[in-house]
Amino acid sequence: MERMAGRNRWLPLLLAAGSVLWGQDARKIMEESQKRGSVHSQKYEGVLKVEDKSKTVSEKHWHYVRQGSYGNSKAVLRFTAPAEVKGVALLVANHPDRAADQWMWTPAIARERRIALQDRSTRFFGTDFSFEDLEERDVDQYEYKLMGEEAVNGVKCWRIESRPKQSKSSQYTSSQVWIRQTDYVPARVESYIKEQAVRRLNYTDIANEQGVWMAHTLEMNDLRRGSRTTLKLDLLQLNTPVNDSLFTLQALRGDQ
Repeated sequence: MERMAGRNRWLPLLLAAGSVLWGQDARKIMEESQKRGSVHSQKYEGVLKVEDKSKTVSEKHWHYVRQGSYGNSKAVLRFTAPAEVKGVALLVANHPDRAADQWMWTPAIARERRIALQDRSTRFFGTDFSFEDLEERDVDQYEYKLMGEEAVNGVKCWRIESRPKQSKSSQYTSSQVWIRQTDYVPARVESYIKEQAVRRLNYTDIANEQGVWMAHTLEMNDLRRGSRTTLKLDLLQLNTPVNDSLFTLQALRGDQ
């Protein structure tokens, strides 16, 4: 009995050590995923198809340009069609230690406005992406836990729980992230408010683009509304020269 008690005495310590190792593995996986997907600049023409609950589909187009290290970058997206949204633009300044700064330009009222933190959960101009979803998820702003392994679209993935640190302002309580074991590319992100899954982002058409494995199609599902937005990346360019002046409020207004 004493021998058995001695063995059991070590069991909580062994379980705790296993939990620590799993946490470390999860963070290393996320760090490697971010490292492999990092580029200095990115440009593409986006085609968005928005499908509501009644299966009515509308199409939007935007131009996207980004520059900087991951989590410490600036990006601008500007709608090019249809006419009712043409010229609407969003400037995002990502930070490694806090929520991004965002400004939106609306030609119809000829002014820009800063997007307040409490408004980041709202939909971005009729799409199923919220303003927060257009920020970069820097690895240092979250705590991670490895939940197991699971296949997505036939590819084995690590499933990792992600929870924002106290310094990270987020509408989401947690997320489940699926990272492909073959190339460390995200395959899916499912975001939760408390215990309810509210958005699911699927990454498909994953291919090597100039030495970087990445998705060329993103599908965002709003699980509460029953709607979805599919974004296809066309004319993709990586690591090409980008003018810093593009990422200013003056440029956002189209004054250049």
